Amino acid sequence: MKTLLSPRAQLILSMLIFGTIGVVRRFIPFPSSVVALVRAAVGLVFLLLLRRVRRQRVDRAAVRRNLVKLLILGVMLGANWIFLFEAYNHTSVAAATMCYYMAPVFVILLSPVIFGEKITLRKGICSAVALFGMVLVSDVLSSGLHGAKGLLLGLIAASLYAAIVIVNRTLSGISAEDRTIMQFAVAAAVMLPYVLLTEDLSALTFTPTVTALLLLVGVVHTGFAYVLYFGSIPRVPAQTAALLSYLDPVVAVILSVTVLHEPMSLPAAVGAVLVLGAMVCSELEPKKR
Repeated sequence: MKTLLSPRAQLILSMLIFGTIGVVRRFIPFPSSVVALVRAAVGLVFLLLLRRVRRQRVDRAAVRRNLVKLLILGVMLGANWIFLFEAYNHTSVAAATMCYYMAPVFVILLSPVIFGEKITLRKGICSAVALFGMVLVSDVLSSGLHGAKGLLLGLIAASLYAAIVIVNRTLSGISAEDRTIMQFAVAAAVMLPYVLLTEDLSALTFTPTVTALLLLVGVVHTGFAYVLYFGSIPRVPAQTAALLSYLDPVVAVILSVTVLHEPMSLPAAVGAVLVLGAMVCSELEPKKR
């Protein structure tokens, strides 16, 4: 993989893959908890097999040092996926994705409290613009609270994602792949009993198409995409990585309109541009003399 693609190409490909998961989810007629469980389990197996092929082992000492935080992160990751997949079921893929990409705003707003970081004027303005754009995306001004459940689920997923980002920043001495493997393992371990207790698995029909889509989500959208993502991040400038990450919502919005034919009003389209534009602007560092 490293010999075929440059780090920037790997990152772009991972973002393009992440951007299609909402569309794929629409064609899987299973509860979100089941889809999330399969995603975590198959992604975990993929990463472990890749480690075995590379003859690499998980750093157990590093895992033990960060065990409590990794357990918390795994639980939040599983819940994050469930809420995101449920959001896709209750609103358009575009709206759910825009809600999900409010996570950077939450991180910006919480950073002064948790890390003692100051919010610059530029980041404050960008956050306010993104919040206003989110109001337009929700279309709440013209349609009231119609579809509010999907938007709320998307925002909960965004809050969990922001928490995952913040807690991950406090981990020390553990590689990106090791922390990913552990979070997948914990997410799968926590969701398995939950799914067994809350879902009637005997009522689910695993047709060849559904099985293929589940494997697609687990292998391609999770295992393969995360390998590309974590393999590229250390070798791409931080600002470049932040900007390219917004390919994900752009692809999701385009597919929502063109493939699923989901309606998007003019205010919602303007709101999507405001959210993405504000987040991109917040990542741009002004040139110093």
